[in-house]
Amino acid sequence: MSDATVEALGQEQEAKAAAEARLPSFAEALRVWLKIGLLSFGGPAGQIALLHREVVDERHWIGDRRFLHGLNFCTLLPGPEAQQLATYLGWLMHGVRGGLAAGLLFVLPGAVVMLALSLIYATLGDVPLIAALFFGLKCAVLVLVVEALLRIGRRALKGRAAWALAVAAFAALFFLNLPFPLVVLAAGVIGYLAPHAFTHGSHGSAKSDAPAVIDAVLAADPGRPARLAAGARRAGYIGLALWLLPVAALLTVGSTYANVAWFFSKMAVVTVGGAYAVLAYVAQDAVQSYQWLSAQEMLAGLGLAETTPGPLILVLQFVGFLAGFRAPEALSGVPGGIAASVLVLWVTFAPCFVFVFLGAPWIERLQENKALSGALAAITAAVVGVVANLAVWFGLRVLFRDMQLVQLGPLGVELPVLTSLDLAALGLAILAAVCLFRLKLGVVKTLGIAAGAGLLVRLALGLGA
Repeated sequence: MSDATVEALGQEQEAKAAAEARLPSFAEALRVWLKIGLLSFGGPAGQIALLHREVVDERHWIGDRRFLHGLNFCTLLPGPEAQQLATYLGWLMHGVRGGLAAGLLFVLPGAVVMLALSLIYATLGDVPLIAALFFGLKCAVLVLVVEALLRIGRRALKGRAAWALAVAAFAALFFLNLPFPLVVLAAGVIGYLAPHAFTHGSHGSAKSDAPAVIDAVLAADPGRPARLAAGARRAGYIGLALWLLPVAALLTVGSTYANVAWFFSKMAVVTVGGAYAVLAYVAQDAVQSYQWLSAQEMLAGLGLAETTPGPLILVLQFVGFLAGFRAPEALSGVPGGIAASVLVLWVTFAPCFVFVFLGAPWIERLQENKALSGALAAITAAVVGVVANLAVWFGLRVLFRDMQLVQLGPLGVELPVLTSLDLAALGLAILAAVCLFRLKLGVVKTLGIAAGAGLLVRLALGLGA
């Protein structure tokens, strides 16, 4: 080997070492991921803004362009996009262990809080004082769902095709009672086949990158992307096995826990459009088919999820807890609730890591695929109809005490008994709307005020009312 070659290799190694030295240590990154996990209130918009502030604006670990590419990639995936974006960013900096750390710490703080709240609700929910607090909470949640509908609609409904698809999705769910996955799949196929009919609801165009640590590292070490990709693929295949094998084992036994594992595994692959969209699917099966909980309890669970850090999809942990708590098997009560809660977390979030690790190496290729962009835009438009259906479904059950099946030609639709209007619930919903839309107090304060007002109303009427 010539002296010139040796010198060139030495310079390359020095440049690589200098670039690597600029990366945050794994311990430093862990502290940041934990901070984000503890502070990630406010739904995906707030969580994405927090991620951007921490890793782009303040620390310059990631550049704007790469951050937005990662975000657009994560919107193509089923699951909570903010948690998957954190996983992607962690992987980009420290490989598989970085992705696991970032994704897990994004979820664990909220999961611990949700487990505690589920336990309190399941054991004390029938106490009049606790029930009064949850009464106000569920009225506020109705307003939050409406707010989500307006927010998603402003972003997604751009053009006649998008509006038509949203209306069709609502009709398919509300009048025809079609399964949620079928509606999402049909919208995706339409967008894939006719991508030019839909305007992609992007998260904005990237600014010019400020100097970012990861860009310097990748420039100094051209072989790093290939090594990261190889590790991600191995982790993705291992994660796929760890997700599916326990589900298959439970299915051979058959039990409440087998149903939980199978149902939420199916849910994990259709959660395109965020937690509010998938709740229509959960309510359709968990409430009506499996009867693990009531519609009112579903609302209470959503209210609890709104008050905790982490993805809103943690509401599914609450559903799983009640399914295990009430299971007819020997494993029930608090131990059964904890077991089912952990099982729901596993089958909900293990696929998130699988999707990121298997898909991240192809991110640039995905960004340029017009057909996939069209499919995503069409699904986003359909999600407006899905969330509208959810708002109507929740609203009718919050504001009216009784429902009745009404035949509209060949269709049977559940409509409220008008004389069963709950004036207290209507008043609390209006109060929550004023707090959220007029006073702009934010989610946590609005929920707190509504819960307190619900308690006062029930005290005035008698807690048993």
